[in-house]
Amino acid sequence: MPDDVIELRLARLATPLGEALLVVDGEERLRALDWHDHEARMHRLLARHYGPGGFRLRAGRAGGEAAARLAAYFEGATAAIEELPVATGGTAFQNEVWRALRAIPRGSAISYAELARRIGRPKAVRAVGLANGANPVGIVVPCHRVIGSDGSLTGYGGGLERKRWLLAHEGWRSPRA
Repeated sequence: MPDDVIELRLARLATPLGEALLVVDGEERLRALDWHDHEARMHRLLARHYGPGGFRLRAGRAGGEAAARLAAYFEGATAAIEELPVATGGTAFQNEVWRALRAIPRGSAISYAELARRIGRPKAVRAVGLANGANPVGIVVPCHRVIGSDGSLTGYGGGLERKRWLLAHEGWRSPRA
């Protein structure tokens, strides 16, 4: 096997929102997190980030730090995932957006326009939205905390019902309610 191929392990975790797919590397850093009904999309994102032959994905156990912290998150300890180590591919711009997502406090939500302002690119709202949608580590990199400028729940790769649940779980209350 070539040295530049990343060895990844896929674990499955039961959650109140369905089975979550966790992909970790040899250092237990979370590389991807998605839902069982979006497994094909997760594989496409991994291929996009690491190249079609740039990784090897093997089934693993649902143990390890990532699974333990995510289980705690779903049991109500929402701070458990805040410092969870992640390692993602992506462009420099995408990584900038993903770092800014991790700075959004639990229990709050911001608009795509505000996220663009926070990274110093107020006119890049559309690009920020695309980077948000390409986030391979949902929940931990909380793309669900980005909403429409009017306070509406807009797109979420896992579906709006999951987004609504995650926001409520973290204590967010819609100003539109």
